[in-house]
Amino acid sequence: MLEKLIVKNVALIERAEIEFEEGLNVLSGETGSGKSVLLDSINFVLGAKADKTMIRFGESECSVTAVFRPQETNPVFDVLKDMDIDCDESVLIARKFRQDGRGDIKVNGCSVNSAMLRKITQYLVDVHGQSEHFYLLSEANQLRLLDKAAGEPLQCLKKQLGSFLEKQKEYKENLKSLGGDEAERGRRLDILQYQLDEIERAQLKEGEEEILLAKKMLYANMEKILRSLSDAAESLNGENAGIDCLNSAVHSLSDIGEYDEEYRSLQERLDSVATEAEDIAYSLNSCLESLNFDEADREETESRLDLIRSLKKKYGNSIEQIFTYRDRIEEEFQLLSHCDEEFAKLSALLNKNTVSIYSVCQKMTELRKKAGKDFCERVTKELKTLNIPAAQFCAEFDAYGEADVLKANSDGMDTMRFLFSANAGEPLKPLNKVISGGEMSRLMLAIKTRISDTNDISTYIFDEIDAGISGATAMTVAEKFADIARQKQILAVTHLPQIAAMADSNYRLFKKQTQDDKTLTEIEALDAAGKQKEIIRLLGGGDSAAAQSLSLELIKKCSEIKRKLL
Repeated sequence: MLEKLIVKNVALIERAEIEFEEGLNVLSGETGSGKSVLLDSINFVLGAKADKTMIRFGESECSVTAVFRPQETNPVFDVLKDMDIDCDESVLIARKFRQDGRGDIKVNGCSVNSAMLRKITQYLVDVHGQSEHFYLLSEANQLRLLDKAAGEPLQCLKKQLGSFLEKQKEYKENLKSLGGDEAERGRRLDILQYQLDEIERAQLKEGEEEILLAKKMLYANMEKILRSLSDAAESLNGENAGIDCLNSAVHSLSDIGEYDEEYRSLQERLDSVATEAEDIAYSLNSCLESLNFDEADREETESRLDLIRSLKKKYGNSIEQIFTYRDRIEEEFQLLSHCDEEFAKLSALLNKNTVSIYSVCQKMTELRKKAGKDFCERVTKELKTLNIPAAQFCAEFDAYGEADVLKANSDGMDTMRFLFSANAGEPLKPLNKVISGGEMSRLMLAIKTRISDTNDISTYIFDEIDAGISGATAMTVAEKFADIARQKQILAVTHLPQIAAMADSNYRLFKKQTQDDKTLTEIEALDAAGKQKEIIRLLGGGDSAAAQSLSLELIKKCSEIKRKLL
């Protein structure tokens, strides 16, 4: 149960500390008194998204602290243990939020994030507000609700199904690696054979592309090369050109070599240069003679490079990568060509697993239908006690066959919806087609009553679930709250005097003006006299003797109802 709630600087609440009791706790007050602020505070500490607008004007941060005392069997203790959070009998949650958008969340003194917080609080409190009406109109959410009613047996089947679905995925991936079914495998083999033949026909060689590129460069610059080689050769071999001049210099120095060692050294060096120049000239002439522009060879070079570029686009960025790709697909080709036995084995396993999936889904459907029938009968019974005497409520399932097993997911193969009729003679129709606001409020209360028997959540919060009801129905709703409150703690926001009179503990929210002209929301626990005064206000009777008498009579009647429920 929620034992204590401390709210600081949330909207109009400067500071409020509330100690809730077991049983039915009712919060009431004038419209705009701050009831929604208090519920926003509870949702905030349970993990709802934070908003800077919730911080009281002029303050830098807000905070909410809640102390819970769960039942010993509550799964929250296992969750806390998995998170390495120490816990005795109580769970203390403290959450802060600042103007800069940052916040702190601590559970029993340990820091957690909002996702971890929601994982914890899902086992502590069930909050029902008007928005949950829309939640229930979704067929997917209706299936989730029914699964809650089916309980642990269905969860065991879901685990089995999850295991089979994992195997199905594995078998399909393995079959895919073998080319899929026979037709897909044949198509894959054809593609691989074509690619292998294409690479083989090319007869590529390592380093070939570099040689071809160099040859292409040579052909592209042939005219320039010929001109340069010819000019260089002429500069050396021409009349009175380089070699003649060098030989003349050698001859000139030969006449004086005997006079000085240095002259003889210079002659020898010039002689060596002249010899080297003659060798260079010979090489230049050889290059000129070897150069031959072959148009056919040039075209073949271009064609070969185009082929290599085409193969690189398909199979790799280099000839080496093309060879790597060739080796890989050749291995795949050999595998696919000789995998009939493995393919047949995997296909048999896949078919067997498909049958298992279908079988588990059928068991899930049977269990859901059985649980749904019992759940809907109990909800219908609750609806009759809530002044819908002709209520009909059931779960409708769509049929499916083994051919639909490909659509199976972790929830099985079921598509279902709740059908409802409030009036005798009217056919059952989907909820969103027939149900009114007041009927939806009572339906939700009936569902909560039945679901409360199947979980360890000990605190239920109802935000004006009495919307759209009045009169005798209001009293039956109050009785239903009292019935649930025998086993669960309820926090209910209401405008109905019947529910306020049925409360075990009453709290009034009201606004007051401070000395510095600020408006604040205050919360006070009501004693017997305060409870009677609040009921009179809800009755709209003012201070009349009749209103006082009616309030006392209502309180007495509710006390008698609660005694009978014990």
